[in-house]
Order: sequence, then C-alpha cells, then structure tokens
Amino acid sequence: MIAKIFRFLFKAALWFFAISIFLVILFKFVPVPFTPLMGIRAMEQLKNSEEVVYSHDWVPLEEISMQMQRAVIASEDGKFLTHGGFDWEAIKKARENNAKGKKMKGGSTISQQTAKNVFLWPGRSYVRKGLEAYFTFLIELVWGKERIMEVYLNSIEMGNGVYGAQAAAQVYFQKDAKNLTAREAASIAAILPNPREYKATNSSRYINGRKDKIQRVMRTLGPIEY
Repeated sequence: MIAKIFRFLFKAALWFFAISIFLVILFKFVPVPFTPLMGIRAMEQLKNSEEVVYSHDWVPLEEISMQMQRAVIASEDGKFLTHGGFDWEAIKKARENNAKGKKMKGGSTISQQTAKNVFLWPGRSYVRKGLEAYFTFLIELVWGKERIMEVYLNSIEMGNGVYGAQAAAQVYFQKDAKNLTAREAASIAAILPNPREYKATNSSRYINGRKDKIQRVMRTLGPIEY
C-alpha cells in the first residue's frame, strides 16, 4: 500500500514538473490569455450577483510606455533589473516588521508577482509560497527580464475587472498604453497595492502622495536596459 502511494506521488510530481515547464516555455512566446485571478474575480462577481466586469487587452512591451515600465519598477521593485527573482533584503525587512507586529509589508518582486498572477492563486500558505518560488525561478531562467515585464504589465490587476496596462490606460485615461505620460503611469502604479479600492483618477490625498513619491523615484532611475 505504501509503495503504491509513493508511486502515485512520484508520477504526480513528474506530471507537475512536465506541465509547469511546458507552460513556462509556452508563455515565453504566447500571450497569457487568462489568469487564475481573473477567474476568481469573475466568480466573486457572479456570487455577489454583480455584473461581470472584464477588460484585458494584450499588447507587446514596445507598445507600453517606457514611463509605465519605470513607474512599476519605482513603486514595486527597485532592484528588478539586477536581482535573480528575489530581493532578499526586502524579504528580511518584511519578516522583521511582521515579527514586530507592524503592518505587513510585502517583499515580493515583480518576478514573484508575475509568477503568482500567471500560475497560482491568491493566498499566504506555505504551499503557495513554495510554488511561487518555484515558478519565479523558472520564469527568471526561461523568460528573462524583458518577457517578465511584458507579462507583468499585461496580466496584473489594475482595477475592478481591469487587467494590464493597455486596459488601464483605456479605462482611466482614454488612450493607449504607449501614450501614457509619467504622471499617468505613476497614477496607475500608485494603486497597485489595492487596485479595487484605490483610484487612479480623482484620487485621495494618500494616493496623490504615492504618485508624487513614485515620480520622484522614477526621475532617479537610470536607463532601463533588459
């Protein structure tokens, strides 16, 4: 009986590794059409008898303003271009703050957020975090920084039913993502910690302050070279 269980687990692990590697290789070349979070949000809206809101338009990275790329690096992951997928210093600080009972601060990089959004579900369990680390390692190895940024800016939640920079640019500023200004890009980046609650336009004082801070950091960034 025990031998059968081990054989089953071994085969399941082999299938998992095969499928996960296949998907990572596939999405290196093919746009990600749908993510688990998109499905979860749609189910939540149906459960609450709300209209299902969904806006997602994939565009190549060259059709997304460099200002938008600079804004998310400034706001979400200042070491994106140099780390190997994990910002160990930020992770250490997050653990220290959590141990002290302070408000939880994330140590997730853009690579980790991309892995979570494309392949996994929201949550903080050890299993999910372990899988997040696994997929982060894979996409850093297979995709590289430019593709990670492209998938990130096309897949993450940027509002209620709004996914990706192109959809966000259309919803908030009635323009294409390639035409976003520095202030508009900072406005979108400023709401990413809680995009269903914060507003990119007609924002609160707190979000306007975040926009100002993001723009200040953007001006200190050097050239973005993938």
